Amino acid sequence: MRAVIFDWGGTLTPWVSLDHVAVWRRYADVLHPADPAEAQRVAVAAAEAERAAWLRVRDHHTAFTLEQVLADAGSPYDDAALEALRLGYDPATATDPEAAPLLRELRGRGLRTGVLSSTAWPAAWHEAVLRRDGVLDLFDGCVWSSDLEWTKPHPSAFLAAVEAVGVDDPADCVFVGDRPYDDISGAKAVGMRAVLVPHSDIPEHQRVPVNVEPDAVIRSLSELPAVLDGWAS
Repeated sequence: MRAVIFDWGGTLTPWVSLDHVAVWRRYADVLHPADPAEAQRVAVAAAEAERAAWLRVRDHHTAFTLEQVLADAGSPYDDAALEALRLGYDPATATDPEAAPLLRELRGRGLRTGVLSSTAWPAAWHEAVLRRDGVLDLFDGCVWSSDLEWTKPHPSAFLAAVEAVGVDDPADCVFVGDRPYDDISGAKAVGMRAVLVPHSDIPEHQRVPVNVEPDAVIRSLSELPAVLDGWAS
């Protein structure tokens, strides 16, 4: 093994269920501060456009961006409104306290580390979160699907992450994620070992049945070194 690559939401960050209309309302209130009815209409339209985009991810693995969500919803890409939206997601972005010690241990073992996330957010938003929590410098490469054509579980997304951490063979990499379809089946399809962290309340409309089994299951990030030790023995 030469590298360990992690999913972000629900893996490096504990899962938090959010009211997405309420979060989008923060964006809409900036656009329409004196018109609550119009703000609510805009928030609902944006949340529905985002849900439709995630359904396309589920069915076709096509990547998308916030710009595309807003275009589908007929709303502007307004910097101040989007900053309000970003702040609305803050309760769901806290990095797991076990992540930093784990990443330091992996790097101390000579392993490269990375992130691969299916996301509409721009890279800068994610990097700000990782920087805030003191872990950005602990990754050799981070790949966000908002910069790609495809999301997980498409092979090209995983291969982009393998390349980003400086490894040329997916078989030399381990992927750690919380979703059996996106993370486990996608990683194993390109030859990676896959570790499942099954502690996320994945929305029903994003679930896809799979027949692929993970190579290991852990309940917390701190259990990963023992799994790697078992494979090395």
